[in-house]
Amino acid sequence: MNFLSHYYFDRHTTNCYHVLGTVLPDLLKNADKSIILHPQEYNYTDGPAHHIFNGWEKHLEVDRHFHNANFFKTHSHQLKLALLPALNGSPVKPFFLGHIAIELILDNLLLTTEQITAHGFYEHLGSCEDEVIIEFLTKSGMKDPSLFIRFFTKFKNDQYLHTYARTEQVAYALKRICMRIWSNPFTPGQEAAINEVIIDYRKKLESNFLEIFSEIEAKLLC
Repeated sequence: MNFLSHYYFDRHTTNCYHVLGTVLPDLLKNADKSIILHPQEYNYTDGPAHHIFNGWEKHLEVDRHFHNANFFKTHSHQLKLALLPALNGSPVKPFFLGHIAIELILDNLLLTTEQITAHGFYEHLGSCEDEVIIEFLTKSGMKDPSLFIRFFTKFKNDQYLHTYARTEQVAYALKRICMRIWSNPFTPGQEAAINEVIIDYRKKLESNFLEIFSEIEAKLLC
């Protein structure tokens, strides 16, 4: 799941460090995909770092339930098939695009149906102190946490997740993600074709997309 979908499960919390933890694994990948941390090997018993760790563990649990769900398997596959004609000549792997597309569509639907707000998400992140984050990253084995802090500051300042509320921006977001792997993933024509597929598929999901969130919430309570 993407940032806002993870936030959905803790949208009512008042603890900013827990919210940060629920998206920190993905933030670290975006900062530098070579970063691999194993905070579970360390002892976080109290304080803000403990809340980050709890959020981190929840992130992993939510992703595990999501990727094993029939919803994800079905819709990522159907999106892959729907996107195939637009990918003729593109280096992007169809399975990868289907996977990312369903996650971005869910973020879009959460925003456009007002289940959450991007403002609330960013407000939590903005309340976290860099010193606490550095403490957590250092204890978890990161040699240069300043690399992440620079990225995190830019991420908060850019606030690009607000654009996910505009469905026509989802294709652009897909392109941005793909550019981390391929320098020229889509032509303008391919991007336009992808956008049409995204808009059409979003309409199909709008009436029942919350079922996957309810399904995961039920499993989190078990």
